[in-house]
Amino acid sequence: MPMYNDEEGEIAVRAARATIEAFVRGERMPEIAFPASFDRPAGAFTTINTYPEKMLRGCIGYPGPYFPLKESIVRSAQEATRDPRFYPLGEEELDRVVVEVSILTSPRLIEVKRPKEYFERIKIGRDGLVVQNGVNRGLLLPQVPVDEKWDIETFLNYSCLKAGLRSGCWKDRKTKIFSFTAEVFEEEKPRGPVHRKEL
Repeated sequence: MPMYNDEEGEIAVRAARATIEAFVRGERMPEIAFPASFDRPAGAFTTINTYPEKMLRGCIGYPGPYFPLKESIVRSAQEATRDPRFYPLGEEELDRVVVEVSILTSPRLIEVKRPKEYFERIKIGRDGLVVQNGVNRGLLLPQVPVDEKWDIETFLNYSCLKAGLRSGCWKDRKTKIFSFTAEVFEEEKPRGPVHRKEL
């Protein structure tokens, strides 16, 4: 059963879009009527993609339930416009981007005795990964390996790189791998219909 229905998913994306537009234009944040279910703490990521190319333009979020979902969405939407990997999103781009919101379950440690067991425990299209070793930590959403057509080993290797570690760090016993799932909702076109993204 989904955690959030399609109507709630649309509210999440509309809220992220409204937040992005107000933030980029320097306007007052809009009043958003969130349902009570958004008061529960939950992690969320906002992704901004170019349209129609669907190239990444910004993606920031919170992997854990640090804030109520409604706050996670607003915070991540604001920060995605200033993703340090890109130049800040400009007002002239607002008509040429689409917004995607991923609502996350809490990451859980994958306990294995041997690194090869990860191939049995991780499923492409279901799991996102968090890699942690010491102070280094990195996350990749479950839609990333699907979009990039990666196998599990490639997914693990890129998750290591995202954490600022060497490729193959998942074989190190000191490295911890966490998995989570996400419900993803996206705009079909700028300010257009919102649908659930099937991974």
